[in-house]
Amino acid sequence: MPPLRSRTTTVGRNAAGARSLWRATGMTDSDFGKPIVAVANSYTQFVPGHVHLKNVGEIVAEAIREAGGVAREFHTIAVDDGIAMGHGGMLYSLPSREIIADSVEYMANAHTADALVCISNCDKITPGMLNAAMRLNIPTVFVSGGPMEAGKAVVVGGVAQAPTDLITAISASANDAVSEEGLDEVERSACPTCGSCSGMFTANSMNCLTEALGLALPGNGSTLATHKARHALFSRAGTTVVEAALKYYRDGDESVLPRNIATPAAFRNAMALDVAMGGSTNTVLHTLAAAQEGEVDFDLDTIDAISRKVPCLSKVSPNSDYHMEDVHRAGGIPALLGELRRGGLLETDVSTVHTKSFDQWLDDWDIRSGKATDEAIELFHAAPGGVRTIEPFSTDNRWSALDTDAAGGCIRDVENAYTVEGGLVVLRGNIAVDGAILKTAGIDEELFSFQGPALVVESQEEAVSVILQKKIKAGDVLVVRYEGPKGGPGMQEMLHPTAFLKGAGLGKECALITDGRFSGGTSGLSIGHISPEAAAGGVIGLVQNGDQVRIDVASRTLEILVDDDVLADRRAKMEASERPWHPVDRQRTVTTALRAYAALATSADKGAVRYVP
Repeated sequence: MPPLRSRTTTVGRNAAGARSLWRATGMTDSDFGKPIVAVANSYTQFVPGHVHLKNVGEIVAEAIREAGGVAREFHTIAVDDGIAMGHGGMLYSLPSREIIADSVEYMANAHTADALVCISNCDKITPGMLNAAMRLNIPTVFVSGGPMEAGKAVVVGGVAQAPTDLITAISASANDAVSEEGLDEVERSACPTCGSCSGMFTANSMNCLTEALGLALPGNGSTLATHKARHALFSRAGTTVVEAALKYYRDGDESVLPRNIATPAAFRNAMALDVAMGGSTNTVLHTLAAAQEGEVDFDLDTIDAISRKVPCLSKVSPNSDYHMEDVHRAGGIPALLGELRRGGLLETDVSTVHTKSFDQWLDDWDIRSGKATDEAIELFHAAPGGVRTIEPFSTDNRWSALDTDAAGGCIRDVENAYTVEGGLVVLRGNIAVDGAILKTAGIDEELFSFQGPALVVESQEEAVSVILQKKIKAGDVLVVRYEGPKGGPGMQEMLHPTAFLKGAGLGKECALITDGRFSGGTSGLSIGHISPEAAAGGVIGLVQNGDQVRIDVASRTLEILVDDDVLADRRAKMEASERPWHPVDRQRTVTTALRAYAALATSADKGAVRYVP
């Protein structure tokens, strides 16, 4: 049987100094020889998705102790993408994923932890911790902070609007029809509680995917941060991780290790879920990164193949008026996976950290399976409290009934899918030789074919400027370049440009393409992750104003209608210029920390992970 990693610091004469230090943390003789579980928390007062996590580590720790382990908590950084959005702070968001992954690896390996609980929630924290878990490959359980409740507001002319969220507020700020009073009401209503923003944005998408990968407990992706039912998830995470640790170190059962749970088949299932629920385009970036960290055979071609066969079964904000609380009422991730299973679109030869058999997992937790347990039925009755709060577990409200409408409800079955093909697609062409990503769940099918003249800008700030100054017109394709992993650096999200286009009434009249990326809250004809990026010599760096750009979802193509010899001539002139493959006149401070990331960052089609020679 594999020895406990922690024996290095707890057993034998050579460990006397380390044991002395362990004793100074509160450990006693009876603790030496038990599995030491690192509890990676991410509490911060900067981020609403994490502001309520200060004391939840102790809930997990208590369960670990009761199950026979030793818990030791530490915290990672957490960047709020919404607050960092639209200014230089966003340059730090994606690089923070690597800092988080490194910090978890550093703490777990430096202190010889035997197992890991990841208390994550928002945009780069879950992916960073997932990367670390795949690197470390020790028994791991994920439990996130949970989604925020959706808000309510009356916005324009006394007309009651749908539930609001962060994206509503940003779009409203660019809409001249919204008065200052109306905007203030939206602002105050959009983010009413603690938790990750209430739509199917990046944070919630990733927390749903950890559930589908098998590394998180049922309900992790959709149980609200404010509901008492979430308390049980934290407690059960502590119990489950000790059980997994004992199976591995005591019984030699390697099936509980992350790389044996998050297998290629599990990654394919997770991406099928992502495509079916119209998740954030950032999930593509992060799943590719996690697969590389875990040496899993999973790439952009695999994602492309899945997107062609898996239908879109759910549209959640920003693509509809549904929010995570509605997804939960409809049965959450087990219900979505259940519909895919019934459609023959999942691989069942996978396991989870909580259930050995895939079929048993969905039989027990899919409320539409006809076999769901009473525990599952009760969990998915958990409803929002409707009170502004930053306190977790502050409501025990219940839905009067579950949403099991497979024809027109929040989660549809395969026969009633929104579209035959899924909510995310991979596009290729002369401007995106290595691929680009479009969230088709965010657009009407009438926009699946689009052609227009390019309006080229070389920063997100310039993009915002041309929109707000009304220099862009219906039919244009806004090309935002030098915002990739190296070119930004940091691959900024383009939420402000897309939200402002929507607010200006151009959300369905223009396209935006970029080597940067988008927020999970982005909608409209927004194509990101163009690879190779401009800073790496990609054709997007050669586009000129007026070039015709053609987008065709059916053929999965993205191209500029410029002859190859013309592009070759432009490339030669670029290479001969004083500063080739750099923005011409961009004023941006790039610190040493960001330059370090840029020096190692790979392209978006590789997940923008760092390559260390």
